[in-house]
Amino acid sequence: MSSETSPLTAIPHAVRRERDRAGLSLTELARRAGIAKSTLSQLESGSGNPSVETVWSLAVALGIPFSRLIEPPSPAVRVVRAGDGPGLRSEHSDFVSTLLSAAAGTVRRDLHLVRVEPGTARVATAHLPGSVEHLVVATGRLRTGPVDQLVDLDVGDYVSFTADQPHLYQAMTAGTSAVLIMEYR
Repeated sequence: MSSETSPLTAIPHAVRRERDRAGLSLTELARRAGIAKSTLSQLESGSGNPSVETVWSLAVALGIPFSRLIEPPSPAVRVVRAGDGPGLRSEHSDFVSTLLSAAAGTVRRDLHLVRVEPGTARVATAHLPGSVEHLVVATGRLRTGPVDQLVDLDVGDYVSFTADQPHLYQAMTAGTSAVLIMEYR
């Protein structure tokens, strides 16, 4: 992944912009997101290396879509080649989320490609109230859904669930991937 497509190049400015827009201090945003103030300070200065969990926590604390923190401005025609794009890794599992398309204007949805490998499941904390996830499995087999209503999916299967509650992703086979649409209401 080139530095031009790395989410790390967009995150520092975006976090500061959104924190200022919300009128929050470093201390208050860190408290709301459940992260250390020093972590947030490093992130805003461009010296941090945040996990997908940290960025999600900040987005929820700011009340904004995840993509608003990682997506650099897009050209009129945008192509994301397989293996490229702003991917963020999970701290706790072999899970990578690559933002393919961010919500623009009044649209409140993001499009991701997620890659998951067998092993520790990625447990996601609740997203913004009213959030809905839509997934279509592209390769492999995936167990996903709210932690109390998990479903197993094969290639081509679709699932939709409210994401304002804890939910998980677990690959049942190597090389599992899915297209994920995050809908923010």
